[in-house]
Amino acid sequence: MNLKRKSIFILLTALAAVLLVSGCGKAKIGYFDGQRIMKESPQIQTIVDEGNAALATANKENADQLAANQASMSEEDLKKDQAKTQAKMQALQQRYSSELKTKVDAAVADIVKAKELDVVLDNEGADKSVVQGGTDITDEVIQKLQ
Repeated sequence: MNLKRKSIFILLTALAAVLLVSGCGKAKIGYFDGQRIMKESPQIQTIVDEGNAALATANKENADQLAANQASMSEEDLKKDQAKTQAKMQALQQRYSSELKTKVDAAVADIVKAKELDVVLDNEGADKSVVQGGTDITDEVIQKLQ
């Protein structure tokens, strides 16, 4: 009788596993080309241009200030000033990078919700993440970032 119970239990477990696996659909995968978005989106290009201009201005101001103060500064103070300048430049660059990411993420989130995608990958570069299948949402992201 014990063997009969084990057999029924194994049969029911196998049936439950088959039902679970067959009920799972394929994941909906989307992907976009980040390089194309950077090149073709006016909103993104504006942020990039503003960031580059701000970095160039800050760099020139810092270089001018450093040149003016260099003669009167000790080597230790000069190194401290250079470290402060570098930290300011990194913070400025991080601010613009964060703004870019926020804009792209918001556009992608809207498309993910509309298309009911499970996963979205950034598919730029030589090593593509999605080789076959998936839904290319690059054009839609660019359109949202007009």
